[in-house]
Amino acid sequence: MKRSDAARDVALDVLIAVEEKGAYSNLLLNERLNRSTLSPRDRGLATELVYGTLQRKNTLDGILNQLVRKGVDSLDPWVRHLLRLGIYQLRFLDRVPPRAAVHETVEIAKARGHRGIPGLVNGVLRSYLRRQGEWELPDSPENVTDLAWVTSHPEWLVRRLVEVYGLKTAESVLKANNCPPRLSVRVNPLQGDREKVARLLQEEDPRLQIEVSPLSKQGLTLTGGNPASGRLFREGWFAVQDESSMLVGELLAPQPGERVLDGCAAPGGKTGHLAERMENRGTLLACDVHPHKVKLIKNQVHRLGLSIVEVRQADLRELPEIEEVQFDRVLLDAPCSGWGVIRRKPDIKWSKNLQEVDSLRQLQAQLLEAAAQLVAPGGTLVYSTCTLEPQENWEQVTAFLRKHPHFQGDSTLVDMLPAPVREKALIGDGWVQILPHHFGSDGFFIARMIRENNQR
Repeated sequence: MKRSDAARDVALDVLIAVEEKGAYSNLLLNERLNRSTLSPRDRGLATELVYGTLQRKNTLDGILNQLVRKGVDSLDPWVRHLLRLGIYQLRFLDRVPPRAAVHETVEIAKARGHRGIPGLVNGVLRSYLRRQGEWELPDSPENVTDLAWVTSHPEWLVRRLVEVYGLKTAESVLKANNCPPRLSVRVNPLQGDREKVARLLQEEDPRLQIEVSPLSKQGLTLTGGNPASGRLFREGWFAVQDESSMLVGELLAPQPGERVLDGCAAPGGKTGHLAERMENRGTLLACDVHPHKVKLIKNQVHRLGLSIVEVRQADLRELPEIEEVQFDRVLLDAPCSGWGVIRRKPDIKWSKNLQEVDSLRQLQAQLLEAAAQLVAPGGTLVYSTCTLEPQENWEQVTAFLRKHPHFQGDSTLVDMLPAPVREKALIGDGWVQILPHHFGSDGFFIARMIRENNQR
């Protein structure tokens, strides 16, 4: 295998691009793995190294700042990332022998750098092994600084989560963010029921361990394989979707024959779910403002065999001036800060900041205004985000309802939720907030609102 195709080299390339070019870790890693010749085992190692190193950057840099004379920021970017990779393996990967971790990291330094770099890398890693007991983490962090260090999150985010949810819940959220995400899939009922698809998946890949999801009647959780590369995926038997995300379509609850709008639809996961719930009967308009994302929606609905979806490049804020007929149900899965999906996209916690929430709130409010105009009297509006920030969630919805008295939060939402969600999630009047530690799924906020039927 060429040096450039080794798991650690692939991981290093992705880490450099994420920090230096602002690339999205999940998209770039997937693209890089698809172009590599890595074995399944090495693909798993590369994935672990990318996500683990990004997740633990705060902790790794804290250690390196005590091992590198002028601090980690004084190093060339690729050397900084290489040392993070090395320390991550030594501290967090029990299955990688320290000797192998040091040797492989130094070999990369030899291949990529001048003569002094391998010596620096070797010295830093061996110094860590001699001194590793100096960086023991407290078992029960009692303040924001300790919690940020233990869970490797920026202090501003830890402080905000503690302010909103309290220390213990915030700690549970932050620890859950560092756990590898499970793969979950949504069964396409137009192809077969959940039991049939589970059986076919097991036959296609006997390595898979399959469990039914407690959050969705269409959901399965899978470990031990990559079903998205198989025939069943290509033929549209299922879609890859997080379990929390599946609740969005179930709470909108579109019916066959209705007229439905998915206002910010890319990449099309929820669009497919809505069309499946409609039994591929009725009208479903799926819009997104970005041309390249429109193609993703089209690919998704085509693969699932869904014919009722009209995919259109459009800004939801401009639709009220274009659409002459209102919709029975409208979904606004709004752009957001994404704090609920940090375990899938760990670079979010290092690239985002609290100030961005202000601009997002304004955009969300504008989108809600437009979505409201498109809901027919008696119709349903669902607003969802994949964040944990209340300014984007229940505070946004409360402000909207105060301004639009002809909409009401739907208190029957609680009866639509699966029992495990009712027991664990945070529930308000017409809304639910799932936190990452509740089910090991994404953090999601979903609000269901009904427009009055007799509005004048």
